[in-house]
Amino acid sequence: MCSILTKVRPIHRAVALSLRLGASTECSRYAATQSRRLSRGVNSVVDPLRINARFYCSRTAKTEGLLFRQLFEVESCTYTYLLADTKTKEAIIIDPVLETIDRDLNLVMELGLKLTLAVNTHCHADHITSSGLMKKRVAGLKSAISKWSGASADILLSEGDKIAFGKHYLTVRETPGHTDGCITFVSADESMVFTGDSLLIRGCGRTDFQQGCPKCLYDSVHDKIFTLPDNCLIYPAHDYLGQTVSTVGEERKFNPRLTKSKDEFVEIMNNLNLRKPFKIGTKTILFHSLNIKLQHYTPHL
Repeated sequence: MCSILTKVRPIHRAVALSLRLGASTECSRYAATQSRRLSRGVNSVVDPLRINARFYCSRTAKTEGLLFRQLFEVESCTYTYLLADTKTKEAIIIDPVLETIDRDLNLVMELGLKLTLAVNTHCHADHITSSGLMKKRVAGLKSAISKWSGASADILLSEGDKIAFGKHYLTVRETPGHTDGCITFVSADESMVFTGDSLLIRGCGRTDFQQGCPKCLYDSVHDKIFTLPDNCLIYPAHDYLGQTVSTVGEERKFNPRLTKSKDEFVEIMNNLNLRKPFKIGTKTILFHSLNIKLQHYTPHL
């Protein structure tokens, strides 16, 4: 379900928050089952939680003059990323979540930043983006998403586009497979990559709902992400085991799905037998009650 909101009133936000209270354990349920999903094709003697464990968090950028913050939303286990030029104070935010809009905007204010763009890696099904409401609260803020997402935004992105903030920029790489509209953002010096749901830490986005295509996802990751330098830091849109960052070299070597051949990967993805996303029914009722026209998308895992 596409979660780009064009009109959200305060009462709507309150309704959304109240509906989410009943689903607050979804993240923990994902964590409990994630090891089983990710261990498909992995030697059963190896503890998948152990090979997946990486609990440190890198909150400083390797690029000079770049401010970087990794932020976490606990209900959907979503990572939001704030990047800024330390000199000009121009900033962008990646995958902001409705429930944490106050936290995010307070941080922007505390750091004295000028937020210019809220960008989504794809249409999310497990949470509602805050980009629409954020535009109402931040003068001059624009929204952006892939032109293939089917969503409306101020800027529709495609392969090779550059997202500039101060002297820095991210380059757009189209990485379909989880959805048609998935995009990945690569820093100018290729030291960081924001992969959305296309590539997770020791995992990847699911492909068994509409617009899902395991062959496309395999090609996207291998052609657009695994071609980056080994030491390029991977920052995904989600994690359910407390992991915060990986590297291209690690995922090329240890990702239990994407180290397989394409045929093996397709077989794994076609036989995950995952349950229907927990929040789709709840969110459909919410959006209908708010009379907001949305498209139906699928969650990540």
